[in-house]
Amino acid sequence: MFKLPLKLGLLLLAAIAAGVLWQKAELSVLALARLDPVPETRALVEAGHYAEAAEYLGFFMEYDYVSQDPAARALHDDIQRVRSSAAYRARKVREGLFQGTSDETIGQATGIAADLLVIGDLRDLSREGINWSQDREVDEVIVALSGIGLAASAAQLATAGAATPIKGGVIALKIARKGDRLPPWLGKAMIDGAATVKRTGKLDAVSQPLGDVHTLARVPGGLNLLSHTEDIASLKRMARLAKTFGKETATLYRIGGDVALKTGARAGELGVETVKLAATYGRSGLKTLDRVGATTFVKYAARSTKVAYKGDIFQLIARFLAQLPDWLLVLFTVTGAAVWVPRRWIGRPSNRLSLASNRQD
Repeated sequence: MFKLPLKLGLLLLAAIAAGVLWQKAELSVLALARLDPVPETRALVEAGHYAEAAEYLGFFMEYDYVSQDPAARALHDDIQRVRSSAAYRARKVREGLFQGTSDETIGQATGIAADLLVIGDLRDLSREGINWSQDREVDEVIVALSGIGLAASAAQLATAGAATPIKGGVIALKIARKGDRLPPWLGKAMIDGAATVKRTGKLDAVSQPLGDVHTLARVPGGLNLLSHTEDIASLKRMARLAKTFGKETATLYRIGGDVALKTGARAGELGVETVKLAATYGRSGLKTLDRVGATTFVKYAARSTKVAYKGDIFQLIARFLAQLPDWLLVLFTVTGAAVWVPRRWIGRPSNRLSLASNRQD
């Protein structure tokens, strides 16, 4: 029925399909391409976001493919030179002092100095009180946060500092509010929470979310991460990510978004360094790690480096094969094997039954 060349071709196709099915995990890793952080970093520099640029590029500088790139090294040195200059640091201090917010540590420290004391909450309440008396718009979120801040300051004295995370969370939310990075849902939650604190005299209603906010605020870019939360559950997940990855949390989320949250939650199982390695391959790398596991990913990621040196054509082939659906590969395998089955083995059932009947007679 089938001529020999066609049968041989189908057999070869079946062998390839079976091999792809067997090595699907390896191919999915070999198909990945590593991110080039230089273009994104340059865009951040052009926008004046030097702190964020330093964090983003610094994440990738831990890996040889970036640290040995002359363009990446030169860009890294340029960023460090600007951030260490007296003019830049003075500008960031002014941001923290007069605007109450900054993307650099030195500016943030200046901005929260007054809020660490009771005077910061009293100042904000007085300002909003003046706005109310003059029929101007009152920021209810700032009023709520200041009220919680006063209660937390009193609790700090009574509990020997146990309420410090709550106070830190209040300060962070005030900075986020001034910088337009406070998500609406959290502002409403603080207004409701302040009412509960006033009624009960206890901070229990706000201790958990403010503790999570405090955790985020302690990592670079934490307030940007806060702006991406949608409810109390997503805030908790983001805080858990920050506890696990520390200063690299913002970059990890920038690369992977919600995928980073999902894969990062398994860092205890997969390993922190493995998750970071997967992130250098972008969102696809994190998805692949989540699917194939740490051992397989690390094993084949080392091989993917060698494949990259052989040229893009090998990576394109691996990517094409890895994207073939399993049902199609199974179909190729079965078809290629079926054409080699002798025709007498698949004769008509009626013929086989008649033969069996004749033998019995």
